[in-house]
Amino acid sequence: MSEQQRWDLESLYAGGSHSPAFRNFLDDLETNVTSFSMVLQNTPGAMQSPDMGLKAVILTMQDLSKRLREAGAFVSCLTAQNVHDAEAKTLQTRVNRIRSTLTSALALLDERLQQAGESSIQALLGDPELAPLAFAIEERIERSKRRLPAEQERLIARLSADGYAAWGELYDTIVGRMAAEIEMEGRRETVSMGQLSNRMTQAAQRDRDRLFDVWEASWAREADLCADALNHLAGFRLQAYEARGWHSVLEEPLEMNRMSRETLEAMWVAVARNQERLLPYFAAKARLLGVEKLSFVDVDAPLEASAHRRAISYAEARQFIVDQFAAFSPEMAAFADSCFERRWIEAEDRPGKRPGGFCTSFPVHGESRIFVTFSGTPGNVATLAHEIGHAYHQHVMRDLPYLATQYAMNVAETASTFAEAIVSDAAIRAASGDGERLELLNDKLQRAAAMLMNIHARFLFETRFYEERKRGYVPAERLNQLMVGAQQEAYRGSLRRYHPHFWASKLHFYITGTPFYNFPYTFGYLFSSGIHAMAAAEGKTFSRRYVELLRDTGRMRVEDLAQKHIGADLTKPDFWQSAIDFALRDLDVFVQLADKRV
Repeated sequence: MSEQQRWDLESLYAGGSHSPAFRNFLDDLETNVTSFSMVLQNTPGAMQSPDMGLKAVILTMQDLSKRLREAGAFVSCLTAQNVHDAEAKTLQTRVNRIRSTLTSALALLDERLQQAGESSIQALLGDPELAPLAFAIEERIERSKRRLPAEQERLIARLSADGYAAWGELYDTIVGRMAAEIEMEGRRETVSMGQLSNRMTQAAQRDRDRLFDVWEASWAREADLCADALNHLAGFRLQAYEARGWHSVLEEPLEMNRMSRETLEAMWVAVARNQERLLPYFAAKARLLGVEKLSFVDVDAPLEASAHRRAISYAEARQFIVDQFAAFSPEMAAFADSCFERRWIEAEDRPGKRPGGFCTSFPVHGESRIFVTFSGTPGNVATLAHEIGHAYHQHVMRDLPYLATQYAMNVAETASTFAEAIVSDAAIRAASGDGERLELLNDKLQRAAAMLMNIHARFLFETRFYEERKRGYVPAERLNQLMVGAQQEAYRGSLRRYHPHFWASKLHFYITGTPFYNFPYTFGYLFSSGIHAMAAAEGKTFSRRYVELLRDTGRMRVEDLAQKHIGADLTKPDFWQSAIDFALRDLDVFVQLADKRV
């Protein structure tokens, strides 16, 4: 593989997990966080003049949060590129400890903010240096009112390093040691779980079920350990919620995503009403694959086995993404090209990498890094565009104060999904014939199925799991039952085979910092679809409005953001229905082309 397919981390902190520069960075950060914590604990007198003392503390908090984000991003890159890097895991533990200390200290800041009088707060918000942070400060005050007294929140934060985040780290260890032996075309090989996932979806139909068996069996062997990790991190979460008087497991994720329960419910109502619209797509795809009904793994399969289809080169993927972005925004295209040129992307297909893809920001350096495993499929190209969309979102906010750039996951997925849709639709338009058009429409519609069915199944599973977890430990076999039940409901009973161990294989259930790592994807997908419809109608002039919307994502609730920039009421199903209609507008074309082919 070309060196161009490996990202450049050396320009950030040379030496990888043994980087002296990063250790110095971490040492300074830990010292500063500890000092910050001591100031808040031991010298309340420093806060007696809120409009002066609090200002200094807020600016210090912003600086420490920014540097902690940088540290976490670097360690995430290290652990992703090599799951066997023991030193990176040690660094991860240290970063978690620093994060715990800062979180504990911020509980004291929240207490100080609550104690400050209204006039002091208004004076604080009127300070020219803090005015751009007004939303973040006011949001912090409101959130603090729903927390425990500072000392109790600090205790939760201290316990979380070994009693909460550690369960997510255990899951990473489990995945890191996993490997599977497979046979393809008479050749046996040992592959990582990320590689097996790629092989499974790209395999010929005759091999796909066999590889799915290997996949399921691999996770079944680790199911008890995964169940321990999932149950205990959920148990910690539930205990913290109960102590705070939170009655719903959705309170924290809704708060984190700056959205109301009404918006979430309106979205799921629209989704549930439209899931059956995808069943003709499933039936047509099954006919093309030569099976009576699709299995869970068939949903994400290409129509033609990868062995019989020319792989897309990395250079071709780069050029196509840049060209399609240029049709919407020359600035977006130039940025995308720079991501490749500056080697911000880790794309090599090799053993030892973790599964999946992500984009992470380095706010101190003002850069991003993108992680994928590229094997030359149209889906890989879409994933690249998706992650570059995340990086572009971070790029257009680069001049804002750090606290004003802290957008929630749901709107983060808007930028990435919009970028992916630009590339997907352009590829469909440029298709050279019906066969290629069918392949590309399949890629597009299977993403719709993922957002309207797979993600819904995850949400249903997680809500039901938490209800049962309140009553006690939920064993692996019961988790399988809950998972299959959720999949059957979301997929409308349309599949011949489901994925019982999906709860074990999906990293998102084990990310302790982000509960309910599911519904924000569907929100972002549909919010993006609604925006895309407007962009299609308005043309290139929309790109400036789009940038302004992205720049506001860190300083508005989503309902206000939608009302200001696109005039939509997210608490009503109407917007969501129109977004779904736009997303599924090519479904009938796929069915017609499929009927012609079979």
